Amino acid sequence: MRLFHPRSLQAYIYFPCLLLLVSQKIALASNHTGLKVSNHDIVVLVNMEGSFDLLALQPFNNDVKVKLLTQHENLVTLIPTEYEFKANTTENVTITVTGQNPGHLVVTAESQPNETWIVQDLFVRITVANSQTIIYLSFIFGWIYFIAWSVSFYPQIYTNFRRNSVIGLNFDFVYLNIVGFALYSVFNCGLYWIPAIQVEYARRHPRGLNPVMLNDVVFSLHAAFATIITIAQCLLYERGTQSVSKTATCMLGLFAFVVTIAASLAIANVIYWLDFLYYCSYIKLTITIIKYALMNYRRKSTIGWSIGTILLDFTGGALSMMQMILNAYNYDDWASLFGDPTKFGLGLFSVLFDVFFMLQHYVFYSN
Repeated sequence: MRLFHPRSLQAYIYFPCLLLLVSQKIALASNHTGLKVSNHDIVVLVNMEGSFDLLALQPFNNDVKVKLLTQHENLVTLIPTEYEFKANTTENVTITVTGQNPGHLVVTAESQPNETWIVQDLFVRITVANSQTIIYLSFIFGWIYFIAWSVSFYPQIYTNFRRNSVIGLNFDFVYLNIVGFALYSVFNCGLYWIPAIQVEYARRHPRGLNPVMLNDVVFSLHAAFATIITIAQCLLYERGTQSVSKTATCMLGLFAFVVTIAASLAIANVIYWLDFLYYCSYIKLTITIIKYALMNYRRKSTIGWSIGTILLDFTGGALSMMQMILNAYNYDDWASLFGDPTKFGLGLFSVLFDVFFMLQHYVFYSN
C-alpha cells in the first residue's frame, strides 16, 4: 500500500528546495551592499570643481562596470563617467565635478551586470551656482526676513496687552490671518518634509530647486502660533461691539469649501497632492490681498494698530523677495518665482500695502 502519490512526494521535495534557493538568493543579495557615494548633496560654482567618492564597501564576486547618468549634460562635467570595479577587491574612486552652467540636477547610474542592488543607493544631487557670496547673502536675508516677519506680530500683541483692549484691531484681519497662515504652513511643511511631493515638484521643475527653505517653514508655523495668541486676546480683552463681519465669515466658509474639495480630489487621486498644496498657498495669497483691503480704509484711522508691526512687516517682505531673486539669479532658476508664487506674492503685497499703511499713519490719518 502506497502512502504517498509520486507527485505528492515530488512536491514535498520540490518546495523545500525552492524555499532554500530563494533564501540563498536573498542572503546573497543582502551580503552585497552595492555602491555608495560619500555625499548625496554637493554644491559647485560655475567653472569650479567639486568631487564625491564612489565607495565599494564590500568586494564583488565579478567585475562590475558602472556608468554615471546625468539629467542635464550641459550643467556639469563628470570625470570619469565610467569605471570598472574589479572582482574580490574593495575600491574607491573619486569623481570630479566641474560646473558648466547654473542649475540643479541629479546624478544616477547603471551597471553591468544589470543588478538593481548595485546602484540603488548611488545618486547625487548637484547644485551649480554662480556665486558663493550670493549663497551666503541668500541665507542671511532668509533668516533676517524670518526674524523681521516673526517679530512683527509682537508689537500688536504688546499694544493689546498694554491697553488691555483690542478696540481698533480689525477682527476680520486676525481671523483671516489664522486661516491663511495655517494653509501656508501646510504648503511649506509639505514641500519641505514630504518626499513624494518633492519628487512631483522636481518632475515639473527638473532644473529648479525646492523653493521652500527651513526659514519659510519656521516662519509660517510661528506666525500661526502668534495669531492664535492674538485671537485669545480678542476673546479676553475689551473689544466693544467689534466682531467678525458677515463678509469675512462668508469668505472663510468659501475657503473651507475649496480646501475640502481640493483635499477630496487629492485623496481620490484626481489631482496631485502638490496641486492641493498650491491651492492652499493661493488661498493664503488671496487672504493677504483681501485683509489689507478690509483693514484701515473703512475706518479712516490707524488708532489701535501698531506701526511697529507694519515697519517690521515691510522689512520682512522686502528681504523675502530679495532672497528669491538672488536664488533665481544664482541658480538660473527664474521658474522658482512661479514654483512658489505665494512666497513672492506675500513679499510683494506686504511691501505695497505696508507703504500704503505708512502713508495712512503718517500722512492721511495722522491726526
